[in-house]
Amino acid sequence: MRIQFAKSESDIIAKMKGTFVERQKKPKKPKDDEEAKKRRKAAKEQARALAQQNNPGGVSGGNVPEQPPNQILFLTNLPDETTEMMLSMLFNQFPGFKEVRLVPNRHDIAFVEFENEHQSNTAKLSLNGFKITPTHAMKITFAKK
Repeated sequence: MRIQFAKSESDIIAKMKGTFVERQKKPKKPKDDEEAKKRRKAAKEQARALAQQNNPGGVSGGNVPEQPPNQILFLTNLPDETTEMMLSMLFNQFPGFKEVRLVPNRHDIAFVEFENEHQSNTAKLSLNGFKITPTHAMKITFAKK
């Protein structure tokens, strides 16, 4: 362990001793000019547009290969507090909804079953990327047959 002594007294100690002399304040850095801000903002917008173009669903991660249409949907990236009731309320608005099955000991995945492939496809297109919580955007794919 190294200990070093201060080169000068702190302002509080100097005030107690009566030897305090006010120092000059350091000059503030000049603000970025407006043109630099505009360029930075334009670059951010361009990067965001490119990312949206490459990932239209808005969901990143989860390298699950796309399966052929199926009446059962596979949900990933679910928060730990997700319940069967929450998912059934979410998917109940779509016609042909049958049931939700949560996987035991795996809180981040679930299966949702519909009557046919067409009905499951409408639900998939509508809810893919839906944010259940601010940090968890649900990823929906067709389940393997």
